[in-house]
Amino acid sequence: MILQSTSFQDGGEIPKKHGYKNGNVRPHLKISHVPSGAKSLVIIMDDPDAMGAVGRLWVHWTAWNIDPKTAEIAESLPKGAVEGVTDFGTAGYGGPAPPDKRHTYVFKMYALNSELSLGSSATKRQLEDAMEDHIIAQTSLSGTYAPQ
Repeated sequence: MILQSTSFQDGGEIPKKHGYKNGNVRPHLKISHVPSGAKSLVIIMDDPDAMGAVGRLWVHWTAWNIDPKTAEIAESLPKGAVEGVTDFGTAGYGGPAPPDKRHTYVFKMYALNSELSLGSSATKRQLEDAMEDHIIAQTSLSGTYAPQ
C-alpha cells in the first residue's frame, strides 16, 4: 500500500496553507496498491516531536471508514468516512502547529478487514482500540513544518 501527497514529497516541507493557523487545508493525498481484502482505510496524523514541547504526542487528524477504492483525498473526505476528535478538541483535520521549532508530522494509513462502528466523538485511543486485530496493511508519509 502506498500513501503519497501532491502537496509535498515524503520527508519534505508541508506547505504553509496546510498549517493550523494558515488556512488549515488538508493536503492532497494519493492512495494506491490497497490490498484486495481491505474493507476500509484509516488515516492518523500526529506529531511525535510534540513530546518535547508539550510532553505528549499531538494528534492532528483521524479519519476512518474510508472506502478502500478511494484513490485520492483532497479538501473533502469521501462519502461515508468519519473524522474523529483531535488534540485541538474538535473533529476534523487540524494542521501542523509547532509551538517551538520544525516538527515532523506523520500520516499513517491502515487497511482494515472491516469497517468501524465509531462516531465522530471518538479519540485516537478509541480508534486504535477498535482497529486492533483488523489491520491487514499499513504505510506512512511524513512531512515537516516550522513555525512562522
